[in-house]
Amino acid sequence: MTRHELREAVFRNVFQIPFYEDDIPELEEEDFADCSDEDRDYITTKVDLIKNNIKDIDETIEKNSKGWKTKRLGKAELAILRVAVYEIKYDKDIPDKVAVNEAIELAKAYCDDKAPAFINGVLSGLIE
Repeated sequence: MTRHELREAVFRNVFQIPFYEDDIPELEEEDFADCSDEDRDYITTKVDLIKNNIKDIDETIEKNSKGWKTKRLGKAELAILRVAVYEIKYDKDIPDKVAVNEAIELAKAYCDDKAPAFINGVLSGLIE
C-alpha cells in the first residue's frame, strides 16, 4: 500500500471512534484485504496511538479551531484532523507539511467543499 492508502485506512478506522463509547470496534477487515503484515502493523499501531492520545489531540484541535468544539465538527473532518494532529505532534517520521497536505486531500475526497480550507486553517496553526 502507498503511504496515502495507509493514511486513508487509518482515517477510516479513526472515523468510527465517535460512534462508539468505550467499545471501539476492531479495525475494519476490508482495510487489510490486500495488505502486507507490515502495512497491517502500521495501520493497527497508528490507530492505537491515536486512540491513546485522543484527549490531547482533541484539546489541540479545539485550541486551534477558533471556537469550534470537537462535538460540533463533522465526523469526517474530526477524524481527518485527529490523524493529522497526531502526525504533526507525535510522528516525527512525517514532515508537518506532508501531514497537512494529506489531510487536505482526504478532506477533498470525504468532506464538503469548505472542509479543506477549514482543516488547512486549523493545522497551519500547529506548524511553524
